[in-house]
Amino acid sequence: MAGRKKNKNYFLGFLVSKRFFINLGIAVVLIMILIFIAIKLLDVYTEHGEEVKLPDFKGMIVMQFDSTGFGDDFDFFVIDSVYDKSKPGGTVVMQLPLSGSKVKKGRSVYLTVVAMTPELVYMPDLKDLTLRQAVNVLESSKLKVGKLRYVPSFDKNAVLEQMFEGDTIFPGDTLVKGSVIDLEVGSGDRTYEIPVPFLIGKTREEAIYSINTASFNLGHEIYLDSIIDEEHSKAYMQDPRWDTELPYYPGDSIHIWYRSDDSVNFELYLQTFLPDSLRTDSLAVDSLFQNIE
Repeated sequence: MAGRKKNKNYFLGFLVSKRFFINLGIAVVLIMILIFIAIKLLDVYTEHGEEVKLPDFKGMIVMQFDSTGFGDDFDFFVIDSVYDKSKPGGTVVMQLPLSGSKVKKGRSVYLTVVAMTPELVYMPDLKDLTLRQAVNVLESSKLKVGKLRYVPSFDKNAVLEQMFEGDTIFPGDTLVKGSVIDLEVGSGDRTYEIPVPFLIGKTREEAIYSINTASFNLGHEIYLDSIIDEEHSKAYMQDPRWDTELPYYPGDSIHIWYRSDDSVNFELYLQTFLPDSLRTDSLAVDSLFQNIE
């Protein structure tokens, strides 16, 4: 019993002794040194702080990356492809991360490239469909509407023939995605007039859809800005106008002038076409145009 009490007193005395605090300080320093070494080793392993500026790969061909050394610095993954007959297969058209981004070596870079072979689609059967139905079917089949040619027929506004590059194209034939299909449509009584659609403020895709489904053809397209930006362009003027008093018939053409919505405030511009709208408000009209140098 006396021995246990002696040992306890000795332990308590050691905890408050100078020797204990010296050993504790040494242990703390050693732990901090080990932690510091571990962090430095981790930085070396992950190349912490060693970032590089990602090059612009657009326009380059993926198969050439190994010979240029890019394959040693980055991991490339092709996630999508598009067909563009004006560019060689394998040409990069988009990359993620974007060029100029600060990344570490070994970073994964995701690419969209030009397909080696065109994507093929099947020609649908449009005969006897109404024009509006035919336009919708073509779009869902990844094809485009070309010229509409109206011919006398009792079956008014129905598709009579489908053609590709001047020849009849049959259902089930394969075509390159995005091919343009011309349609022969029944006119019924050719003397009937049709209203001109209002196109102002519509995107190019929306305007063309409205033109086709209204039984008109797309005429000339003019971009009024110095830089053509189809992504932001909207119909700014059209000929004929929607309120024309002249007669127009199926198969006639509508011409469109485009402006970028970066330059024109289309929300205000559209109000100028409303009755008694902003026509006399010069301040509002002046605010239609933005960022024009």
